[in-house]
Amino acid sequence: MMTNGQKVPLEVAVQLPDSKVAAMENSGTMSGPLMGTTRPFARKAELLHVALRLLCMATSVAALSFMVTAHQSSSVSIYGFKLPVYSKWSFSHSFVYLVGVSAAVVAHSLLQLLISMSRLLRKSPVITSRSHAWLIFAGDQVFAYAMIGAGAAASGVTNLNRTGIQHAPLPNFCKPLHYFCDHVAVSIAFTFFSCFLLAALAVHEVMWLSKSKY
Repeated sequence: MMTNGQKVPLEVAVQLPDSKVAAMENSGTMSGPLMGTTRPFARKAELLHVALRLLCMATSVAALSFMVTAHQSSSVSIYGFKLPVYSKWSFSHSFVYLVGVSAAVVAHSLLQLLISMSRLLRKSPVITSRSHAWLIFAGDQVFAYAMIGAGAAASGVTNLNRTGIQHAPLPNFCKPLHYFCDHVAVSIAFTFFSCFLLAALAVHEVMWLSKSKY
């Protein structure tokens, strides 16, 4: 185009179709106001993460509930003498530790679940940054190890209650205290299941970190 003897470059505005603009926004290839937020995980993977967190909280609540309701009174026979016995979860340090760890996992899972649900409702990424992913990964790892330790310690005490002590008059306490022992066994089973779910969440977060670019 000529203006007063000088060449002026001709500016041409090209409008992209709406379908192409939407596709470029979703792929994160555009810059400026049309730039979309990249998501290392799809929405289905984020829903899976929330479902695992909800299931982990439920199993931890079950482990806690069964343990704190484990108490029973009965009697045992030692050398022909009937002796009254009373058993309660708080009498064992291993069971008290399991209750404490389970309560901590419930609080941790509830907090993470509330944060994740609020972000899902706002249609925002569940994990917002690498630092956030590392933080919840570390928390899940610590609680997974704590849960497996609590379950192992409680299993040792429960096994002693069921088998008694060899070459000693102490009997199988789980025969007269079957209600107590059954509650403890179910609690330990849920404890190990919670540990497995925490490990699964940690693997999920490692996958997020491997795909994240920021």
